Amino acid sequence: MPRKLVECVPNVSEGRDREVIAAMAEAIRSVPNVFLLDVQSDPDHHRSVFTFVGEPEAVAEAVFRLFEAALPRIDLRRHRGEHPRMGAVDVVPFVPVRGVTIADCVELAKKVGEEIWRRFRVPAYLYGEAATRPERADLSEIRKGEFEGFFEKIKDPKWQPDFGEPEVHPTAGVTAVGAREFLIAFNVNLGTSDLRVAKEIAKAVRFSSGGLRYVKALGMELKERGIVQVSMNLTNFRKTPLPRVLELVRREAARFGVPVVGTEIVGLIPEEALVQVAEYYLQLEKFSLGQVLERRIEEALGGA
Repeated sequence: MPRKLVECVPNVSEGRDREVIAAMAEAIRSVPNVFLLDVQSDPDHHRSVFTFVGEPEAVAEAVFRLFEAALPRIDLRRHRGEHPRMGAVDVVPFVPVRGVTIADCVELAKKVGEEIWRRFRVPAYLYGEAATRPERADLSEIRKGEFEGFFEKIKDPKWQPDFGEPEVHPTAGVTAVGAREFLIAFNVNLGTSDLRVAKEIAKAVRFSSGGLRYVKALGMELKERGIVQVSMNLTNFRKTPLPRVLELVRREAARFGVPVVGTEIVGLIPEEALVQVAEYYLQLEKFSLGQVLERRIEEALGGA
């Protein structure tokens, strides 16, 4: 097992073409000592999320190979999906897992961002803990205007890229590279086709418009299913846990006479977050991770 572990969770603007998604996954797998843990694609969002871990240098190489696979296959001029996007490889976050700090991930983000420009001529912005300006800490602020709006936005001195010339790549746009702690992508599906309802609930839930701290939210259509969705990122699940978020969405939906018909986790989720859910809904008292059977087996085998 590697001594140092970094998680990387790139979001790519392709969620429909299985051959393209498979090619990108294979590019990541081709790097020795990088472990691709999960691939999730959504045709409505037209987006795929790859989750992989490894030592920092190996993870960086996997990012470069992902770009090599993605850029010839994705043309944002023809891309339309529910999820906002500004790049073919839209965002590349690094997350400390073991033996590394958030500061290490910041340095990794800087090196990778610079190399993305050098190799692929895609302008790169640093976000999250790696942000060079306060307004760039929030990814949604960087992404405003999306791919189509960036051709003008990038000319504004305020939005000069951290790496590269102020010129958008004609098919691949721009990318954001950053460092952050674990994030949970959590979606709540609603029993209505009225997008207005999803947008109103998202407004009530997200922190930027008066909702819950550490929650970002958008209302989206799932056209294939004929329903709408509140799509959320939980940036600190310890301080704003999943059950609190779900119950607020449920209460807001009830105001419109709309039921919650399902929820989704996009990508991977820490075990601790699921324990929070169990504690809340089962009203568990004095519960600990040590009571999880698989945890105890792993501990016993590890000590054997």
